[in-house]
Amino acid sequence: MEEKLRRIYIPMTETGFYILFCLRTENHGYNIGQQVKQMTGGELSISPGTMYGTLSKMEKDGLIQFLKEEDKRKFYRITELGTEILELEQKRIERLYRNSRGESIGGAE
Repeated sequence: MEEKLRRIYIPMTETGFYILFCLRTENHGYNIGQQVKQMTGGELSISPGTMYGTLSKMEKDGLIQFLKEEDKRKFYRITELGTEILELEQKRIERLYRNSRGESIGGAE
């Protein structure tokens, strides 16, 4: 993985995290927004501008790929690179959570 992409995406914004997380299966922007609202109990709502700007940037950077367009909806899916970045972010979040609970494991990640 390019170090530049790692620096850009880690740490990841909450919006970016949820978009990649929802693209582990084929999905489109509107449905991602609905899933995120449901997953966060309505605490996070992704505006269309943020959604489509983020999807565009992630596609350009190779984290997701466009699959098809149906009924004016573009479907995407996470790529291998996107999966690597998502896994790095999940490990970082898990480490933060463990440390916040006093469960540090000697600085090893």
